[in-house]
Amino acid sequence: MKTNLISKENNRANFTMDFTAEEFESAVIEAYKQTKDQFRIDGFRKGKAPRSVIERNYGENVFFEDAINGLFRTGYPTALKELGLEVIDMPKADFSEVGKGKPLTVTIDVPIYPVVEVKDYKGVKVEKADSTISEEMVDSDLETLQNRNARMVVAERPVQEGDTIYFDYAGFVGEEQFEGGTAENATLKIGSGQFIPGFEDQLVGAKAGEEVEVKVTFPETYHSEKLAGQDAVFKCKIHEVKEEQLPKLDDEFAMDVSEFDTLKELREDTRKRLQETADHRAENDAKDKMIDTIAEANPIDVPQVMVEDEVNEMIRGMDQQMRYQGLTIDQYVQFTGVTMEDFRKEMEEEAKKRVASRIILRSIGAKEKIEITEEDVEKELSRMAEVYKMDLDGIKDLIGEDNMEYFKKDIMITKVINYLYDNAKVSVVKPEKKTTKKAAEKTEKKPTEKKAAEKKASEKKTTTKKTKKEKDEE
Repeated sequence: MKTNLISKENNRANFTMDFTAEEFESAVIEAYKQTKDQFRIDGFRKGKAPRSVIERNYGENVFFEDAINGLFRTGYPTALKELGLEVIDMPKADFSEVGKGKPLTVTIDVPIYPVVEVKDYKGVKVEKADSTISEEMVDSDLETLQNRNARMVVAERPVQEGDTIYFDYAGFVGEEQFEGGTAENATLKIGSGQFIPGFEDQLVGAKAGEEVEVKVTFPETYHSEKLAGQDAVFKCKIHEVKEEQLPKLDDEFAMDVSEFDTLKELREDTRKRLQETADHRAENDAKDKMIDTIAEANPIDVPQVMVEDEVNEMIRGMDQQMRYQGLTIDQYVQFTGVTMEDFRKEMEEEAKKRVASRIILRSIGAKEKIEITEEDVEKELSRMAEVYKMDLDGIKDLIGEDNMEYFKKDIMITKVINYLYDNAKVSVVKPEKKTTKKAAEKTEKKPTEKKAAEKKASEKKTTTKKTKKEKDEE
């Protein structure tokens, strides 16, 4: 087979696939071998009739269609690879006159991956959040680690908020014990909101060994119609009360939870890890803003077929994630009360945005002649191997030979983004300061101070005209 590119413009390609008479004859013979069992000829067992007899009975062209389909099936992917074409939809095909002993020419017209003219993509102004890690952030991360390593110890005192109790309970509406409201040696963390409103609060102050009657009213929206809105009493017996005991943040703690010998080393490693994560997130957010800015300056018409493909890909990704939680995408759609058609429409806008961004980035890559080297591929494969804890061969098998070209295109897009970011005008901005819980506790006024401040504020007369200082403070 020979291929000949006729034209490649307006995001369409026109080319021919030329098969010799011998290639066409070989395809006819193969079609005969594959389909001869389908013909019944008097005097011959099924599948044993010679080709000439079948052609005499059914016509000389009886195997032509299957032969053409066979040539197209193998020749089309080969032609795309030879011509370096990436198609986005099904092709239109015209065939030359077909006959025994004649060559076959297939003329193809097919839409290809769009290349657009992009402007104003260099020197884009973009803001990047200041990602400096504060000591408070390090403290918070270490506190999280400390909480994860807390141990439960018996509390020889009444139940407090945050305690975990081990208890029996039986629920009654009137004198009747209702189904599903009974358990033995159940576990409950007070303040977790695991039980209906008001239940956990009434256990505060109780002691191990005590029996407590908890009176509640089931919400009107409770899932059981029999219990919704009903007053109920839970007879509870508390067996044990436990509290979390936090380990002390010291060198011993550092040795227990990490490879470090001192708390100072653990703290420095925590700061470094948090800083790397924050820097990475800030840079990625800035790159996303940069891409959005370029896309807004270069609105393009996105082929609907590409949008549909992207929606399909997004749904496949969601379906995979949900299956880890024991759900399917169909179940999710049913739970949300929408049809699959509506669900797909909701995703279209985001799909268009993603496709447009990729088209723009790849077009910039083509214009700037950004290419992927084997070194780039090996580097990304090695990175993935490290992330997934696999060897290189395992990663290559995971990607698959058929998807390697798409993998390379993804690397190319990453290179384009980095190129644009290197050429962007990046300014670092301080993020809006958020008051953490710890800071709020430090600044919280004592009750007496708060009341005094409120009284003073209520007594203060307001005026319609504000001073310059007041305006500045606002």
